Amino acid sequence: MIARVSRVRRDLQGLRAIAVLAVVGTHLTGWPRGGFVGVDVFFVLSGFLVTGILLSELRVAGTIRLSTFFARRLKRLLPAALLVMAVVVAAGFALFSVVRAERTVGDALAAVGLVSNWRFGLEGRDYFAAGDVSPLQHFWSLSVEEQFSVAWPVMVLGAAMLLPRTIRRGRGGRMTVAVLALAVIALSGAAAVLLTPVDASMAYFSTTTRVGELAVGAMLAASRGPLRRLHPAVGGAMAWAGLGVVVAAFFVVDPTEPFPAPWAALPVAGAALVIAGGVAGDPRHRHLFPLSNPVAVAIGDVSYSLYLWHLPVIVFAGVVLPPGPAALAITALGIAVLTVATYLGVEQPLHRLPWPLATRQDGRPVAVPPAPSTPSASPAAAVPARASALTSRPPGWVPGQRYYPGSRPTTPAAAGRAPAAGGHAPAAASPTLAAPATVPDTRRPGTAPAHPSSETPAPGASAPAITAASPVAPATPATPATATEDWATWRERFAPRAAMALTSLVIGAGATVLAVLLAYGAPALPGMPTVAPASTEAAVDAGDALATLQDQLAAATTADAWPTLHPSLDQALRDSSSANPAHDCFTPDRAPDADSCSWGDPGAAHHLYLVGDSSAMAYAPAFARLAAESGGAWRVTTVGMYGCRFTDVLIESRDPAVTAGCDARKREVSALVSAAPADLVVVSNAFTLARSVDGRDLGAGDLASATARLVSAWAPPGRTVYLAPPPHGADLGRCFSPVTGPSACLSAVDDVWTQMQTAAEAQAATTGDAAISALPFTCWQGICPAFAGDTPVRYDDTHVTPAFAERLTPILRAALADRGLY
Repeated sequence: MIARVSRVRRDLQGLRAIAVLAVVGTHLTGWPRGGFVGVDVFFVLSGFLVTGILLSELRVAGTIRLSTFFARRLKRLLPAALLVMAVVVAAGFALFSVVRAERTVGDALAAVGLVSNWRFGLEGRDYFAAGDVSPLQHFWSLSVEEQFSVAWPVMVLGAAMLLPRTIRRGRGGRMTVAVLALAVIALSGAAAVLLTPVDASMAYFSTTTRVGELAVGAMLAASRGPLRRLHPAVGGAMAWAGLGVVVAAFFVVDPTEPFPAPWAALPVAGAALVIAGGVAGDPRHRHLFPLSNPVAVAIGDVSYSLYLWHLPVIVFAGVVLPPGPAALAITALGIAVLTVATYLGVEQPLHRLPWPLATRQDGRPVAVPPAPSTPSASPAAAVPARASALTSRPPGWVPGQRYYPGSRPTTPAAAGRAPAAGGHAPAAASPTLAAPATVPDTRRPGTAPAHPSSETPAPGASAPAITAASPVAPATPATPATATEDWATWRERFAPRAAMALTSLVIGAGATVLAVLLAYGAPALPGMPTVAPASTEAAVDAGDALATLQDQLAAATTADAWPTLHPSLDQALRDSSSANPAHDCFTPDRAPDADSCSWGDPGAAHHLYLVGDSSAMAYAPAFARLAAESGGAWRVTTVGMYGCRFTDVLIESRDPAVTAGCDARKREVSALVSAAPADLVVVSNAFTLARSVDGRDLGAGDLASATARLVSAWAPPGRTVYLAPPPHGADLGRCFSPVTGPSACLSAVDDVWTQMQTAAEAQAATTGDAAISALPFTCWQGICPAFAGDTPVRYDDTHVTPAFAERLTPILRAALADRGLY
């Protein structure tokens, strides 16, 4: 009886499983908070497995065939990734606003070009933001890994070619790779330390700060010789310690702290310990049961498909499903269904395509023995071979097979068997990498192997079957198979799996629809857009602008269909702040100019300054119109900087340009006011809590006092107005969808906004100044809709659109007049 012993490391499959589950858990439920560091575990695994493949081929063939390496990677990774991207783009145009759908297309193109991480980093996207998340944002890690997989083999080959062939096939090749890996680790670590405190977004996504983590895995692969000499007990202790460190990282690492430096060192060190500790000993690692149990290994097998699908399903479910436990369960079900169907129907069959064909060094194809339909198809599997008359052949020699010291002899019957671990080779390296299968070398002595074999095959490697005692040889040499037979074998093997994939997709889709119906009932389709009132301006002329606006806000809170808006929400989202006439007066890269940032008669008797961050900029159209309608009595200057709160303490910003230029902008505004004194100063800052650059947490009272201390000298006593921004509403980029009604974009007044308004009113009362609340003209009875009449209220979660700001002019003018300020 032939005993099959798998050389696939089950502990690495399990490590991949807990890493991907941590990432999915964080994105789906927010628990564990630090689960996003599972990506760092993937990086270390990828570096280890890819470098192991390269070293194996270098040792056996003396070179690295880059075209074959890249072809296998494309075959392994591209089909499932392209499927996910195609589905996401199509679903984006069906479920997203036009602006968000177009941005998703850009994200898909960046993913295809392997530059997702640079796109997100240069745009300054916040990986931890809970709002308008791209359904393809997780492709950033795939881009980092594939950039490594393109550059690293070239570097290794280039360095190896400087060595004599005999040296690079041995210890010299491994030492060269180790030196290269150490250099990359040092340079990447330095980049992470320097960039993280300066530009957190770029540091998170940058290849330069992350490639060191892959190089750690490469270093481990180059050090496998010494690691194999570890006592199994020592290796086991290291693996258990590494597992503990990885799990601890999921709960210790805080997403609000700088990342990747220094906290990425924790999951990287843990993953390195698990990998290093498991090099020696039985690849099954039964002692490390949290990782090597069948469930963990199975999840590791499907980890690539699971990683690809989890975020798109979460994002799209967030658009169409109301939040709650039912939505959570339905989302998890959808992820599972798509993962299994993609793994069985796309990932595995296309990964195992009999392409590219193995070739000799002279370029001719290599004949491969056909796989038997059952393990017992070959009589050699059951009948030991008689002693060969050619006693000079080494034990276990098989006709047509190359023998080299240290190799394990195989039988043709074993060569045709499916890999261990459930009949398929697991995905290799993070959810993004897979090593090519190791195929028994059936060529004549003197030819290079069809696939590089590794000293410890990476997941995806097909382990040779051996007997419990001594190797056996077939009684009759196998007949070489043709390419046609190879394709026939592939179809025979994967046709049932394709049927299983289709069946699981159909059944899973039915179960998901049934779960939605049970949880929410039949969905109500949004009605056709209604025609908005055409009498908005007439109502303003009648003199009751606030009452009219409040009636429209009240109607919007109960609307069941989107009206025809002017501008449309798509247009408002696309324009963002670019349609604001004061946009350039608030950018950090342009100094404010009194002439270009002022409206009204230059010789006006009164001068009003509107200052602050982007909240002030959003109100600028209202005050520009106020100046134009003042009959030459008022001149209005609007200056500030988005992200820069006008306080006498410097507040942290995620944009390094804002942090660097905020204090200077305040001084520039002070100089403008000194040159043309103010009769009235209106200040508007974001209503969120903050932290100073020196690490002090600032509450609502602290921020109100800090604002008053800065602007108190800019206006006569009692002539400062604290204008509140609107309460934070629903993120329109996320909630607005052609398949949902306006109720999806309703929001309530948050507690922090209330605290900030209370503090501003208290501060104004202390100094005899004024405070104006935004509630009367943006919300109705504590509920804030996305539109009023035919006008969008906001273009994101807090900033009013220029069109809506202009509608506020008579309301703000009346509020100032009531306080004796206009």
